Amino acid sequence: MPHQSQGASSAPPGADRFATTHWSLVLSAGRGGVPRAREALGKLIGTYWYPLYAFARRRGLACHDAQDLVQGFFARLVEKPDLGRVDPAKGRFRAFLLASMKHFMSNERDRARAFKRGGPRVPASIDGEGRYAREPADPATPESLFERAWALTLLEHALRRLREEARASGKEALFEALKPALQGAGTLPYAEIAGHAGMSEGAVKEAARRMRARYRELLRGEVAWTVEDPADVGDELRHLMASLSR
Repeated sequence: MPHQSQGASSAPPGADRFATTHWSLVLSAGRGGVPRAREALGKLIGTYWYPLYAFARRRGLACHDAQDLVQGFFARLVEKPDLGRVDPAKGRFRAFLLASMKHFMSNERDRARAFKRGGPRVPASIDGEGRYAREPADPATPESLFERAWALTLLEHALRRLREEARASGKEALFEALKPALQGAGTLPYAEIAGHAGMSEGAVKEAARRMRARYRELLRGEVAWTVEDPADVGDELRHLMASLSR
């Protein structure tokens, strides 16, 4: 049974009720017992397509070959007959996915193009090569680049949700002014922001504090969606932050 994690209330927008974790989503798709599993799988692809693409590119594949390989991998992930027997207790979802990708590269590389046309479509918002071109030109291993891209993607998802909440409450301008506080910026010009927002400086500082707290909560929810055991969330958050510093 999928757990209702500590961050379940912060699950990504549109997450189906049956897809309480990435594990349960993929396992449901593998069993074929959930009519909308493939539709929900698109949300999962939105999280992991680029990290896997970056991994393939850092392994030396050309742009189009990497695209074909990732497309084929996701198609195979759904169609794999024994997917329903995968045991979530054996590891983190990101580790399972990366190990599965390595296996696919070793055994299915020559067949990647055959999967491409029938496989899940890449979300239109993903610009794999444009983003890959901005990656640091350092000797990072393919594995560390995958994990860094995974961490940044979860941060981006949490930030996007926070922006959506601010927009819904009519506070998007304040969100944009305070956003640097979430990205490691130094002291913000609170007095100036207060003047533009028609608020007191103290109220702006309190808004920034609440925004940071909500961002942490949303990020925890994003991480919780990737694990099967709620007890693993803290470790995954620490791993996420460590991945960014490599």
